Amino acid sequence: MVALSLVVPAAASRHHRRHRRYRRPVQTWTASTYAYGLSADDVTGGEDPVVRRAAVDALGDLNGTAVIVDPNNGRILAMVNQDLALSADYQPCSTTKIAIALAALDQGIINENTPVQVGRHWFVTLTSALAHSNNAYFEALGQRLGFETVSHYERLLGLGEKAGWNIPGEDPGSYPAAPGPGGVAKLSSFGEGIHMSPLQLAAIVSTVANGGTLYWLQHPTTAEQAADFVPRVKRRLNIHNFLPAVQDGMMAAVDYGTARGAYLSDEEILGKTGTCSRDGTRFGLFGSFLGPQYPQLAVVVILRGNGSVYGPRAAEVAGRIYRALDHEQYFAANRGPGGRPAGE
Repeated sequence: MVALSLVVPAAASRHHRRHRRYRRPVQTWTASTYAYGLSADDVTGGEDPVVRRAAVDALGDLNGTAVIVDPNNGRILAMVNQDLALSADYQPCSTTKIAIALAALDQGIINENTPVQVGRHWFVTLTSALAHSNNAYFEALGQRLGFETVSHYERLLGLGEKAGWNIPGEDPGSYPAAPGPGGVAKLSSFGEGIHMSPLQLAAIVSTVANGGTLYWLQHPTTAEQAADFVPRVKRRLNIHNFLPAVQDGMMAAVDYGTARGAYLSDEEILGKTGTCSRDGTRFGLFGSFLGPQYPQLAVVVILRGNGSVYGPRAAEVAGRIYRALDHEQYFAANRGPGGRPAGE
């Protein structure tokens, strides 16, 4: 019997090896997209019942959490699935781009209309980069800023420290002492190496909403505590002049970008999505607020699970919260003269 052998031409062999070298590995997911009974131990006595009901209904049995905050004083109006909300098992993903944008604006590297090259013949500006979550844009900014500057601004916004005031069980998360895989570029586009809590994201978007005041987030546990609520300021950030440029991009994300699922026809929603994976879990994030001039609510949704989870899906959940509250006339009822929040 004659043994047959297959002779592969050298060029084909090189092509085959090259194909194998760049084949994307198959992702194995270990987290479920759905979970049941996560809110059984939630402490709800001091929450706003209308807001909580809207958040619970919108989240359903998804494996995730929703945190809704009054950005004008730091009061947590609802925190659904509180064990998840207080943990810091999350990566900021593309929501970290909010801080990078503020840092680049403050450092004078860009203004709202500065074109940044993201391809051979492709340039984008800040509004488009935020709307479509352009990774190359923010990687370029991060490399210009450098690790020390990036970490300074992100820590200033509260990453790596507790966001809540005496909230039992809150994990402060962590911020890396040096950039990890992918360097400062991946840190600036995906938050690589950061461990963040949903409360921290809620504090960040509240600060962007209210003009630069980083409040301690407080979670009243009884109706009496809610009635006697007193805001606590952690620090005031001198970012007011740069916020309109960031807010334009966040509004564009909802109007025509990655966060279209949160769109509300009769209200202005501003937000930023994020999608990434870590240790077999896919994360979908959305940090947002209602009303650029007189903000009423900051809504954060973070989902966990398999490949079906991503940032736009979290935006859809937040959109259901906003629409439910709009249907209940919640925004109109809590809006004072001239559009300001009632009581302001």
